[in-house]
Amino acid sequence: MTDTPTATPTEPELTETEMSEQKAVRLAKRERLIDSGAGAYPVGVAITDSIPAVRARFGDIEQDSVTGETVGVAGRIVFLRNTGKLCFATLQAGDGSRIQAMISLASVGEDSLALWKELVDLGDHVFVSGEVISSRRGELSVMAASWQIAAKAILPLPNLHNELSDEARVRTRYLDLIVRENARFVVRARAAVNASLRATFTGHDFLEVETPMLQTMHGGASARPFVTHSNAFDTELFLRIAPELFLKRAVVGGIDRVFEINRNFRNEGADSTHSPEFAMLEAYQAYGDYNQIADLTQELIQNAAVAVSGSTTVTWADGTEYDLGGEWARISMYESLSEAAGVTITPATPLTELQDLAAANGVEVHLPTHGKYVEELWEHFVKGSLIAPTFVMDFPLDTSPLVRAHRSIEGVVEKWDLYIRGFELATGYSELVDPVIQRERFVEQAKLATRGDVEAMRLDEEFLRALEYGMPPTGGMGMGIDRLLMAITGLGIRETILFPLVK
Repeated sequence: MTDTPTATPTEPELTETEMSEQKAVRLAKRERLIDSGAGAYPVGVAITDSIPAVRARFGDIEQDSVTGETVGVAGRIVFLRNTGKLCFATLQAGDGSRIQAMISLASVGEDSLALWKELVDLGDHVFVSGEVISSRRGELSVMAASWQIAAKAILPLPNLHNELSDEARVRTRYLDLIVRENARFVVRARAAVNASLRATFTGHDFLEVETPMLQTMHGGASARPFVTHSNAFDTELFLRIAPELFLKRAVVGGIDRVFEINRNFRNEGADSTHSPEFAMLEAYQAYGDYNQIADLTQELIQNAAVAVSGSTTVTWADGTEYDLGGEWARISMYESLSEAAGVTITPATPLTELQDLAAANGVEVHLPTHGKYVEELWEHFVKGSLIAPTFVMDFPLDTSPLVRAHRSIEGVVEKWDLYIRGFELATGYSELVDPVIQRERFVEQAKLATRGDVEAMRLDEEFLRALEYGMPPTGGMGMGIDRLLMAITGLGIRETILFPLVK
């Protein structure tokens, strides 16, 4: 038994003309397959084993040996070499695992071998049935007794030796998944993260629910919404920017521990950490506060890291190791800003002093409120230094309309933001549950909207009505799933989303 290396020969990328010519040739082969009765796209083939299963079962057989075991496997051809009496193909499964198929004159006969050479191309899905063997080079193989086209590829694959461009990766993710192992890894990692999050919540007696994506009133975050129109109801609707106000209704209704993994939509900019459509986790715990929610969030993230990497020390795409283990630091927003800026800043610092400090450091603030200046100055002086996981605690009151006032520090609220790798990953609150104060906060938001704040929240009478029935003390959190993948893999947001929005 002989075999050939499974690496794909280097070939230049095809021009548009060459691509069109190849398509025409492959379409002709498709017609021949149909006319022959074999079909180009059969409804099914007689698979007995997956490629990963065959590798797991026979991966350690001796070099240049036979097993006497017959299997039927199918996969996409990613390497193809046709010689006189023996042809070779590497079949790739969806998870990237591969096995060699050997099509010999002695095993399949002259007519079948000729059809293989004439009709089979790189990229085709094929089924082969035959004995599992190990070749002289030790390559696990199937010596085909029969073969069948499972799906004819009309367009050729890209050169498997050359990386797709970043733009090609996101526009043709299906090709990215075929040719690049790391693309397949991210999909598996995302699934592992979601499963881990659900398992951790289940271990703490949380229930998963679903809330509306189409809403008559957008709220739960400070963001610009996407607007649409319902023909059935003849009314303006919004794609949700957050599920918060509905999840809190669930807590009012007695679902004391609730979470949702959902899709959110914000009509804002797109960059390496922002996407207009993104996956979000939100959770609420009755009789909890922002300290308990911080503990839970740390556990959620550390468990997710272990699910992907086997350890809380993860390895990013560039090879950097990043430690998500241990107890994470908790720092005060005002204290850390004061230390970095070299001046004392408190909730009582006059607006004029904040404006002077911002002007001296080239920090632009579009809305002249105390909280906006503090947060923008904090981002300027402190944010970039937060590489290790850090909870930034106790935010200005006027920028957090859904958060409870701090139990002991006047002028701030019990809110934290979690920073990892220098970007915000999650946020947590001791929730505001007093309907009277919540109404006052909404009114203040309405005033900001009249002053040009397009992200200000609207006064939501239905939500206020729910609060008036009584909501227990509650801690809540929100975390971007895409950003969690960024923290674990070291990739940008468009790499962590399977099919990101592109213009």
